[in-house]
Amino acid sequence: MCVVSLNTACTISGMDEWIKAIRAELARQNITQDQLAERLGYTQGAVGHWLNGRREPKLADINRMLNELGLPGLSIGGGNVEPANISPAQAPDTYPYPVISSVVAGNWAEAEEPWPLGEADEFEYSSYRGAGLCFWLLVKGDSMTAPFGDSFPDGTLVLVDTGLEALPGRLVVAKRVQDNEATFKQLVSDAGQLFLKPLNPAYQMLPIDQETKFIGVIRESRRRYY
Repeated sequence: MCVVSLNTACTISGMDEWIKAIRAELARQNITQDQLAERLGYTQGAVGHWLNGRREPKLADINRMLNELGLPGLSIGGGNVEPANISPAQAPDTYPYPVISSVVAGNWAEAEEPWPLGEADEFEYSSYRGAGLCFWLLVKGDSMTAPFGDSFPDGTLVLVDTGLEALPGRLVVAKRVQDNEATFKQLVSDAGQLFLKPLNPAYQMLPIDQETKFIGVIRESRRRYY
């Protein structure tokens, strides 16, 4: 692989030179790794592992970091490549978000990056660019399985954006103080009282009190078929 710095006329070659290029540009622009991660919708842990060389990201992820900093992307090839012959790679319109459990999601409001690294090793991509930090939540049980209309059966992945406001009518992830994990429901208002409503009519609505914490709003869903 090779990458050409915009600030020099020389060619930088080598598999790990992109790390040096990104680190140098972060320092030059006075940007932290955490800020870069937030800009791109990555977890801080993932970017830290990549830039420390502990894990190797996909080429598309490398190019997204380079492009965000105003650097040309990597291209695969052999020998010396002249700068004039290299065109910057276009950043893909997809963003990786971690897949986490409802228990880990319940801790979201308690920490900036609440999931253990081992639980953030799985990522799903989406074309949605979050307003805040985002994650995929795996739906468990049948409380959101509806007889008609929108339905989210057991095993569905829902994309949660923590930067959006929870409003009546929206599908949300929330945590009540008496529960040990987050719950995925529809937020509804009835006679001035807010409730978390299951889409499955066999389940009762859950009242919301002042201790209820809204974690995020659903922006996308997808099914997995094993």
